[in-house]
Amino acid sequence: MPRHLDAFLHRLAIEPAVLVSIAQAQGSVPREAGTWMAVFATGEVGTIGGGQLEWSAQRQAREQLAAGATVGWTQSVALGPSLGQCCGGRLQLQFEPVNAAHVAALRERLWRPVQPLGLFGGGHVGRALVNALAPLPYAVHWVDSRDEVFPSDVPAAVRTEHSDPVQAAVADLPAGSHVLIMSFSHAEDLDIVAACLQRQRDRADLRFIGLIGSRTKWASFRHRLAERGFTEAELDRVTCPIGLPGITDKAPEVIAASVVAQLLLFDAQHVPAA
Repeated sequence: MPRHLDAFLHRLAIEPAVLVSIAQAQGSVPREAGTWMAVFATGEVGTIGGGQLEWSAQRQAREQLAAGATVGWTQSVALGPSLGQCCGGRLQLQFEPVNAAHVAALRERLWRPVQPLGLFGGGHVGRALVNALAPLPYAVHWVDSRDEVFPSDVPAAVRTEHSDPVQAAVADLPAGSHVLIMSFSHAEDLDIVAACLQRQRDRADLRFIGLIGSRTKWASFRHRLAERGFTEAELDRVTCPIGLPGITDKAPEVIAASVVAQLLLFDAQHVPAA
């Protein structure tokens, strides 16, 4: 479950809130239809776009929460000068008083499918990636061949696995997974890439295969993988180096930010068919 939804439902179990959702959106708007924010007596979870729009919605929700409102309402909002926001679009906001009795229904209603992602490597970049992915809609399966490599404070949406040989875990990744490969060993990296390519040949169900490293590393890997019988077309399915072009800083957190941005861009450009 995404972290912000989990946080909302845990808090809702002990105190009421008003759920503010964007029911309709037209034109240029800060967030899309379906976006929500939970407003408690103090504090919020989520966001509908910030600025005056959000502040006004929070104020209205808290007034009704303090008054003990039990019936929802809607509000049409034009994002113009009156709000101090010049987006130019229009929104319809839906306000719903909710409490502990609504937790189960809201969990089913607000949960959205997440993108499965296999992350191979528990080193510094792997840890930075897990932290960067934690608030985003990815379900991470984190794999390493070494014992006791994973930190104790792994985010709730991350599943860890010790796998030896490490490439054996490729077969168990959910269909449609992204795969990021950054183990402590080039030999392991090569075996993981080969396992991914074999799975692509057999099932064609991995969406993205990314390998950390330089162009020189990938040139060597291409040659060795070709010797294992993989074609040029199959090898072209691997992205190496990973991360957005032009970002050269090698700090783990910078690499992680660059790779996450690349994945988000890939997902926006390659929406799976319904």
